[in-house]
Amino acid sequence: MADKPTKGLADVVAASTAISDIDGQAGRLFYRGYDIHDLAGRTTFEETAHLLQYGRLPNAGELAAYGAELAGSRSLGELAESCLPRVAGRQSPMEALRTLVSLAGGDDPDKDSNAPEANLRKAARLTARQPVLVARYHAERTGADLPEPDPELGIAANFLLQITGRVPDRRAVEIFDTCLVLHADHTMNASTFAARVCAATLSDMHSAIVAAIGTLKGPLHGGANEQVMRTLQALDPSGVARAVRERLAAGEKIMGFGHRVYKTEDPRATHLRRMSRELAEASGDDTLYRMSKEMEEVVFETKGLYPNVDFYAATVYHYLGIPTDLFTPVFSVSRMSGWTAHVIEQHSDNRLIRPDSEYVGERDQKWKPIGER
Repeated sequence: MADKPTKGLADVVAASTAISDIDGQAGRLFYRGYDIHDLAGRTTFEETAHLLQYGRLPNAGELAAYGAELAGSRSLGELAESCLPRVAGRQSPMEALRTLVSLAGGDDPDKDSNAPEANLRKAARLTARQPVLVARYHAERTGADLPEPDPELGIAANFLLQITGRVPDRRAVEIFDTCLVLHADHTMNASTFAARVCAATLSDMHSAIVAAIGTLKGPLHGGANEQVMRTLQALDPSGVARAVRERLAAGEKIMGFGHRVYKTEDPRATHLRRMSRELAEASGDDTLYRMSKEMEEVVFETKGLYPNVDFYAATVYHYLGIPTDLFTPVFSVSRMSGWTAHVIEQHSDNRLIRPDSEYVGERDQKWKPIGER
């Protein structure tokens, strides 16, 4: 009899990839062989997206061309544009993105081709359009005036401009850009695996991305950063340690801690903690940051768990003026670069992903007419 399958496919190698890698014991993350500590704060999100999708960091000419392609790819298309008001009025943020990306796929000129060049063009459109979809959705549901994207600004700056309604300062843009770099890819996580399973059937890139968004919507994958912020806002700043200990003693899970792969600190959390502190000090009210630090210390002391990428991302996004229920959509803005890279890679050397299963149901059942059952 075969070995009992690993629940949740933990430690099962499902695909070969050259896009990203994790050393969980050492707490290291790599994009195309580059350590995340080498990229964060040094490369822009556009450079990182190019690295993931094309397999190399761009030179100056390639980056200018890619940036121009992104700037020219922000249009939503007629289907998404016409349905946006009804979608915003009826659907939550991740539901809306699932719908709008699917609608945008209907207008994509390369929708019927999985050829490498067509996939690269679609990857650029999806990467450029996702932040606009989030901002347009938010403006539609709130009735806010939406500034037009500035062609001179990159993805990070334009997103903050459209979400907050004001031109962001340089340091805020740098911090948010670093957040996008940190979240761009993370090996075979649930949403990436969903995208690759869909792509492996030779379905189109938009279908694969819709599968990824639907998977990210689930609270066991996306949404942890939102829950971190809601937890912080529900706590009394003077009683954080007591409340956390009580919750842990009652068997409750504190969101934003622990990771299936990392056995030490998530390397992305190292950067996010530092940026959270910087933004807190600049804001003149560091209460949420101090609460986060106290929570981190108590959880480690009690459970030995380190913060993951979601924990300090919550306060960083909050200080940047991003609404809490858009935290997971922001995750999709960044991860679009990685999802599309994985679809490109899957299509380039494809085999249908079809795992086996262990049957645990009844055996040797005998059919009876309905009157005898």
